Amino acid sequence: MRRKLGKYFKIIPEGPASLTVRVKKRVSFSDVDVMGIVWHGRYAEYFEEGFAAIGRKFGLSYREFYEAGLRAPIVQMHVDYHAPLTLDEVCHVEASMIWSEGARINIEYAIIKEDGQIAATGYTVQLFIDAESQEPYIVTPVMLEKCREKWIKGEYSC
Repeated sequence: MRRKLGKYFKIIPEGPASLTVRVKKRVSFSDVDVMGIVWHGRYAEYFEEGFAAIGRKFGLSYREFYEAGLRAPIVQMHVDYHAPLTLDEVCHVEASMIWSEGARINIEYAIIKEDGQIAATGYTVQLFIDAESQEPYIVTPVMLEKCREKWIKGEYSC
């Protein structure tokens, strides 16, 4: 099977460009396995750091989810591994929110080594549920609609 270098989601031609953040990260001792490379399970945590940065920058932070009575559990996650990361290595987690018309958040990730080499790529899909009832949202929640309105107007800088 061929590994992807990103572009997991279909781009909607009439939609705005992706919103992207970049987070610097240093591989810590607790991230590596006995071989001295980042354990595969840590990549979900690296992706999470990218998602949290997107949330803070574009009005979708965890605090805002809690205050709105929303949760957005991950329903799909995928990782393609390209090159190992090692102890104390510096990398960047690049997270891009891809425009979607549905009540969901699509994020693509790239973990990039300092020399520009891609270490991993992947994606997550999150759907919305009501915090109290645990029922899924069929329509887009107000919080995401507000983000999309600013996104369409070009009010966000990446």
